Formats: sequence, C-alpha cells, structure tokens
Amino acid sequence: MANDAADRHQPVLLDRCVDLLAGSLDRAGAIAVDGTLGMGGHTEAILRRFPGVTVVGIDRDPQAIALASERLATFGPRFVAHHATYDDIAGALALVDATAADGILLDLGVSSLQIDEAERGFSYAQDAPLDMRMNPADAVSAADLLRDADERELARILREYGEERFASRIARTIVRRRAVAPITRSGELVQLVRESVPAATRATGGNPAKRTFQALRIAVNRELEVLDRALVEAVALTAIGGRVVVLAYHSLEDRAVKQAFAQGAASSAPVGMPVVRAEDEPYLRLVVRGAEKASDAEIANNPRAQSVRLRAVERVRATPSSRVRRAA
Repeated sequence: MANDAADRHQPVLLDRCVDLLAGSLDRAGAIAVDGTLGMGGHTEAILRRFPGVTVVGIDRDPQAIALASERLATFGPRFVAHHATYDDIAGALALVDATAADGILLDLGVSSLQIDEAERGFSYAQDAPLDMRMNPADAVSAADLLRDADERELARILREYGEERFASRIARTIVRRRAVAPITRSGELVQLVRESVPAATRATGGNPAKRTFQALRIAVNRELEVLDRALVEAVALTAIGGRVVVLAYHSLEDRAVKQAFAQGAASSAPVGMPVVRAEDEPYLRLVVRGAEKASDAEIANNPRAQSVRLRAVERVRATPSSRVRRAA
C-alpha cells in the first residue's frame, strides 16, 4: 500500500514547497501542518528533509488518510493523521499538544486519488456514478445536487464556481432532463453539457463539461468556504517566523489566497498618516513575488502542474484579532 500511494501521485512543485518551508522547519521540535495530505508526497519530503519536524496531515478523505498513513508509518510518531477538512488547523495542532505551527502547506483542489478512481465521479473523462464527495460520508453528492437545486441555483453554481458563460443554458437543460429521469452518471452530464453549448464551443477548448464538473465539485465539497476559513486559521495559527505555502489550481482559489495574503502584507493605517502605529503594521511578509508557476520541464513531467499558482507568506508579528478577517 505504501508503494501504491507513492506510485499513484506525483506532488506538484515538491522541491520548491520544501525549500520555502526550510527556514521555519529546520530545527528540533518544529511543527508542520499539511492541510491537504492526499497520498502523503509533500509530507514525506518534509519529514525526510527535516529530521526534527513533526507533521500533522489533514484530509477529509478516509481513503487518503489510510494510504498516506501506511506510506508514512516508517516515521513513527513524527507523523500524525487528522481526518477533517483542512480548516481544522487548531484541531490538528491539538493532536500534538501545540497551539501554533512553524509551517503550513495547503495543496488545494482535487487529488490524484479522487480523479483517478472512476467510481468516485470526479472526472468528466470516464463514465461513473455522479458522486464527487471528497469525504464519502458527507450527505450530498453531485447527483443529489443536480436532483434538488432549482434552475436559478444551478445556474449560480455553474457561473460562480465554474465561470461557465453558458450556465443558464446548461441549468435549463438539467432541469428539463431531470423531469424525465434523474441524472446520475458522469457520462450523462457530459452529453447534456455538450447539447447545451454552441457547436463552435464544442469544437475548441477541450471538453466543454470541464467547467461544469469543477463547479459541481466545488459546491458539493464547499471548497471555497473551507478555503476562506482555512486561510484565516492558517495565518492566525502560524508562529512568528513561520511560513504558509499554498498551491492553487484555478482562479477562484488563487484570488482568495492572493486577497488573504495581501491583507496581511499591507498596513491598515489610513493613507497619509505621518506615523503608523505598531498594531497597523503588516503581520505578513510576501515570500514570493506574485504567483509562481511550474516550469516547462515540470509540466512536461507532471501535466497536473499546468495550472498551479504558488503563493507563500511569512508571519512577521503577532496579529490583533481585529486585523484578521474571520469567516462567517
């Protein structure tokens, strides 16, 4: 099983992520949180590079927890698994009697494990039951969402989470089709989307169902809500001198990360103030300029790196609670 986990997933920007965390983790007793454990690739690299670090790996997918735990068993108590969504950073730290992390890594989006297993319904390239739940114990699947959401809500989901310009047409087709029979398989949904978009769109730009599948996956797993909460917690629970590294794979994720980091890296003092109070000084330092992309060589070797955007910050001072935006 350990080799299976390593063989099935190639971590994106592995060396760069570990290098960015080096300054805060290269000491005895350091605590890291891998908020998106997956099959444990990033965590394994951190544990091998920094012999004094303990890593708590969070994942909502019990299968990922099982695979990664087997893979990382050789590290003994230096690895601890936490079955939860990655906004539960406080819960993860509590497992190792810590109140702050020296490094936090968030590798967002859907994992190779979930995409590659056809029966989980994440991929538009394979016909399977429309599930898309990262945690199979969650109540609502993609098929449930397609069955229960009204046309207006479906259009909103497709437009906001998939940035789908034909959202209204697709939603209308879904509602009309489900009145005849439930939409329960990914192949049905792909065909339905193809029928809903203009022929010119079908002929270019890859599979036209890509944005619809992204939107449904985000909605089913409440990904943007979890991300908003996780970014707040990551900043609040990183020790001074610690770093937060985030890999995002689409514009909605990257926008949320950029805004959260920019808030902390800017002064909150009114423009033109001759003296800036200590509490208005930035509490984050941007470690990389803008968003870094994968190199052409990495993309050629690992196509899933094609859309990645990496951002990283360092915590430079304590944060008054009023400066950190709390998610509702």
